[in-house]
Amino acid sequence: MSVRVRFAPSPTGFVHIGSLRTALYNYLFAQKNNGKYILRVEDTDRNRYVEGAIEGMLTSMEWAGVNHDEGVVLNGENLEQKGDFGPYIQSERLDIYKEYINILLENGKAYYCFCSKERLDEVREEQREKGFTGGYDGHCRDLSKEEVEAKLEAGHPYVIRLKLPENKDIKFTDIVRGDVVVNTADLDDQVLMKSDGFPTYHFAVIVDDHLMGITHIIRGEEWLPSTPKHVYLYEAFGWDAPQYVHLPNILNSDHKKLSKRQGDVAVEDFLKKGYLPEGLVNYIALVGWSPEDNQEIFSMEELKEKFSLKRISKSGGVFDVNKLNWVNGHYIREASVDRITDLAIPYLIEAGYITEDDSKERYDWLKDLVSVLQDRISYVAEIKEKANIFFTPEIELKDDESKELIKVEHLPQLLDAFEAKVKEAEAIDEVFGKKVFKEIQKETGIKGPNLFKPIRVVLTGEVHGPDLPLVIKVLGSENIFKRIQYVRENLI
Repeated sequence: MSVRVRFAPSPTGFVHIGSLRTALYNYLFAQKNNGKYILRVEDTDRNRYVEGAIEGMLTSMEWAGVNHDEGVVLNGENLEQKGDFGPYIQSERLDIYKEYINILLENGKAYYCFCSKERLDEVREEQREKGFTGGYDGHCRDLSKEEVEAKLEAGHPYVIRLKLPENKDIKFTDIVRGDVVVNTADLDDQVLMKSDGFPTYHFAVIVDDHLMGITHIIRGEEWLPSTPKHVYLYEAFGWDAPQYVHLPNILNSDHKKLSKRQGDVAVEDFLKKGYLPEGLVNYIALVGWSPEDNQEIFSMEELKEKFSLKRISKSGGVFDVNKLNWVNGHYIREASVDRITDLAIPYLIEAGYITEDDSKERYDWLKDLVSVLQDRISYVAEIKEKANIFFTPEIELKDDESKELIKVEHLPQLLDAFEAKVKEAEAIDEVFGKKVFKEIQKETGIKGPNLFKPIRVVLTGEVHGPDLPLVIKVLGSENIFKRIQYVRENLI
């Protein structure tokens, strides 16, 4: 049987970084096995539905390059569906669920429950006081056919629950967790259809996965406790269950589940900060999965080739922002200057350094600026901080060495010579930046580090950094004069 996997998010808000990883692993597994990757929208929880969440999720997945073969797609501003197993939105499949819930009712595998919310709350409170784990007490399990029909005719609100057998071991094998056995004594009769006529996740997911021919369920470990009920539902219908793969949680640095309280967790957060999709995808692939060798930088094609479910870890993976920045920084350095410049322009405008007109009229200059800083940023939004040296007359001395160099005895002589050369120059370009030091050396006898290190500190506040001739070109004569004046008045 050909591999068919699915990513089935609920449109309840932002796309969590863990959701991106789940989608990525499904996509990689399908790609490696020449299978199909389906994107299905599970919108049966109408109370948590967020307008625009589907569109936001599809935009994030397209940005990340995690593209599906079937399911819900965004065509311009319109939601559409492609594939032969639709509809791919659960709220459009209600008639299908009604058909299959009736099969369970007829076979005695499900039953009507007329318990009010007040009664259920009382039962839970009583269980809590006795130290029991909360669960439905089976009050309506054995209502007679006549009692059920009478309540239905009287218009009593109801849900439909799964009728689990008593004292039955439910067994399944998870590729990550191994063999799992749970007795029905530790489970309760799950609600399958809610009073509003919508199915719960636990029912709809079984019907949809079966009808869509899903062969592998790759999802987060938070669904592991519910899986025995899902396995029993397959058995109740007489269907073969798919293979289960439950992924470890993504953890904060304190080894607790990654949450928004500790920082960025949404794909949109990283997109807004100027992370590159290939950087985020490369890193997130390694949080919970490891290759057989020590390779850390992967293109999408390499991930498709090397990804294996058997290399997924049982234990949670820590989301290390520093490691993400290292990986993303690699891709920024590898990217073209044009690409990073185009990404950087909105941040430079936001910081007030340039205007929209500047971004067009001074584009070549902006490319030079970006090329100076490209090796020094981990994500594009960092350019707002790094570019400050090109837009203010002040410099900030970064370390003790720079503070020592700004005090060297020959600095006033150097500044006079450098300022004179800038005034004489027909153009402040890289050619000037390269020859000016040879000329100053010839005239003053100052050479090597004693020459260029103090000048670098005057221009940037740092002893080490980008190519100095390019820095001089980007600064231009006006900024160089302001920088020299600032140093003379404030630092010497």
